[in-house]
Amino acid sequence: MAMCVEDRISSFPDHILCHILSFLPIEEAVRTSIISTKWRYLFASISTIKFDGHLMRGLADRNVDSFKNFVDRLLKFPDQVSLDCFRLDDIVSWNDKDRNFDVSDWICAALCRGVKEIDLDLDNLGDILPAVLFTCHSLVTLKLVAVGSEITVPSDVCLGNLKTLQLRNASFVGDSIHRLISNCHVLEDLAFIHCDSDYLREVNIQSPSLKRLVLDFDLGESGNLDYVVVINAPNLVYFQYTDAVVEGYTLTNMKSLEKARLNICENDSIDCETSATHLIQGIRNVRSLSLTTDEAIFRTSRLPIFHNLIEFEYGGHGFNGIETWLVEFLHCAPNLETLNLNFPVDAGTRWKALPIEVPSCLSFHLKEIEISCFVTHMIEMVSYFLDNAMVLENLIIRTKGLSVTQTRKVSNQLLQLLKSSKKCLIVIL
Repeated sequence: MAMCVEDRISSFPDHILCHILSFLPIEEAVRTSIISTKWRYLFASISTIKFDGHLMRGLADRNVDSFKNFVDRLLKFPDQVSLDCFRLDDIVSWNDKDRNFDVSDWICAALCRGVKEIDLDLDNLGDILPAVLFTCHSLVTLKLVAVGSEITVPSDVCLGNLKTLQLRNASFVGDSIHRLISNCHVLEDLAFIHCDSDYLREVNIQSPSLKRLVLDFDLGESGNLDYVVVINAPNLVYFQYTDAVVEGYTLTNMKSLEKARLNICENDSIDCETSATHLIQGIRNVRSLSLTTDEAIFRTSRLPIFHNLIEFEYGGHGFNGIETWLVEFLHCAPNLETLNLNFPVDAGTRWKALPIEVPSCLSFHLKEIEISCFVTHMIEMVSYFLDNAMVLENLIIRTKGLSVTQTRKVSNQLLQLLKSSKKCLIVIL
């Protein structure tokens, strides 16, 4: 006897079914239309529409027109709900001249439906972006990947409800960046990733609402570095910056900064030391700092005092005198509690011969030290910290790359040091 299985899902309200369908690839959502009469047009009311390259690769040339008609109907279906998200994810297929997709019209249709998030990853994106995109009041999130494309920002740009803006692999000319950001009045999360700086004179970010900022310009591997970075963001909490040191930095009103990650390298064409010092002076209120450099780019004698800094991570390449530079930096962080070191130490360094006084953070506040990429000749550095970190509770050492014999030798050396030191938990990973 055949068993009768109750269809409980179909008894759910339409808005719940549509929410479920929004998690499926669009082609799978469409297939549900054959389940029953109730399901026939449900897919047309989903609030998230995503198309990717996987869908395009399965599309035969003879079906292109049918597919274009389907997308038009899906986006322009009568009495449709507003869109939460519209996404086109592929670098080449959607701009295939032979197939002639009207991507600009699809974007306009999504905007007409009050879309909240637009996520586009397209080749030559700047050529097809409709100007109305930059005056859409429903947009909350805008993510654009525009490989080899210049983004033209119209003069009447106004994105009054935009909170998240992410731009990747795009190019900007003149004051486009400043014009765009200054007209996003509630912007909270901003990221420029691998963007082209060839035509930039200034990266000017003035935003009282901004909380998170990422500027990742590929460490100056190519392109122009003769521009300045201006940031005025009194509510900024997180700042990430990756580039070669540029012409100048003006960072003001960053009193709310909690965490910063700086990955910078030298630029031989400018006064690197002065510019880098201005950069780090602008983040003096930070509580957690991750710093990666290829040289001692700035003199510690010109550094501010980081009164709020409780976590510091240093990584990068080793250089002559790094032990002196690091200890001088620690003098600028009197309240430091956690120190993470991830850099190669030259076998010729002499930590015990340091002529300067012990930083006050070692005497009164530093509780945890983590040393990554540990090698055997770093034992002198460990000895320095064990001798001088008077309230140290945890010492974590990562010995990746050492043989079993070397690890055992290091463990024995550390035990000998610990016998003559205060109580401290040593963890070897």
